[in-house]
Amino acid sequence: MPLITLPATDALDRLADFDQTIDARSENEFAEDHLPGAVNWPTLDNAQRHAVGTEYKQVSPFEARKRGATMAARNIAAHIERELADKPRSWQPLVYCWRGGQRSGSLALVLSQIGFRVHLIEGGYQAFRRAVLVDLAQRPAALRYQVLCGATGSGKSRLLQALRAEGSQVLDLEELANHRGSVLGLVPGSPQPSQKAFDTQIWHALRQFDPSRPVWVESESKKVGALRVPELLIQQMRQSPCLRVELSADARVALLMEDYDFFVQDTAAFNERLDALRELRGNEVINRWQSQASDGHIEDVVRELLVLHYDPIYRQSTERNYSDYATGQVLRPIDGRHATLRALAHQLHRAPALVPCALA
Repeated sequence: MPLITLPATDALDRLADFDQTIDARSENEFAEDHLPGAVNWPTLDNAQRHAVGTEYKQVSPFEARKRGATMAARNIAAHIERELADKPRSWQPLVYCWRGGQRSGSLALVLSQIGFRVHLIEGGYQAFRRAVLVDLAQRPAALRYQVLCGATGSGKSRLLQALRAEGSQVLDLEELANHRGSVLGLVPGSPQPSQKAFDTQIWHALRQFDPSRPVWVESESKKVGALRVPELLIQQMRQSPCLRVELSADARVALLMEDYDFFVQDTAAFNERLDALRELRGNEVINRWQSQASDGHIEDVVRELLVLHYDPIYRQSTERNYSDYATGQVLRPIDGRHATLRALAHQLHRAPALVPCALA
């Protein structure tokens, strides 16, 4: 059966039409970023790709191609034996590699010779990446956003999760970035994705949303941890209506002690993170906080962090960047418990009148 080559934009519009999206690149390339829902069938794995590339440069392109072909043939055979036993003749995969060349072409050729209807992305991952960036420079403007504002520990992320459970459209940037948006926000042992993967996840989330319904999102800076939020998206968020979530100081401290419980178990990691604030708060304050934390008084440190560090910075930044913050509707849940915020989310989802109209 002949191979079918698709421009990247057409392939992305038709992702749901394919039974499987197959990334023929190496494991490291796949880990950096890949098409949504793709599986990794390396034509050459990490070590093989490196070895062939070295031989290509240092020995001979011809000899490198022979060696690469041998490795690729074995790998493709292994993929077929492992993955295709239960696939019917009607199974239709979409295949790509880095530039849509030899690696995806070799795999796609074998699959098509078996009798499957195989589609290739013209230009491979590179073309996909370009298409994503073009779309991210346009798509955010087609949606309307409802922004949850509130100081650190006010339960914005919990409320977003509860809204999603109610069926609201939610874009949780901190979840996608694997970061909680503060100096303490990086979860120990759980790194952030690459910038490319973050972009892809945002793009994929945005394209699922219904433009006639609001998208709930938390007020964010231009960066979540080390990752940049797409420029047009942050612009649209900053011009959108705000809901201000306000909790008492005690409720906020209690919520943070729950959400950051891993720091209670590992005060060394907590103290290491506090070192990032030395330039802003000075050695005397940071040393005192670290001593308190080591003595088991992390809750006291968290309270001071809110009052002295997070609250002033958040207020100044949000008032400056979110045009509706000062006049936004205020929500005052009695506490930050999951049950309380689930009840609030239920009200917000079921009663659109609580939500200010989107900007024209």
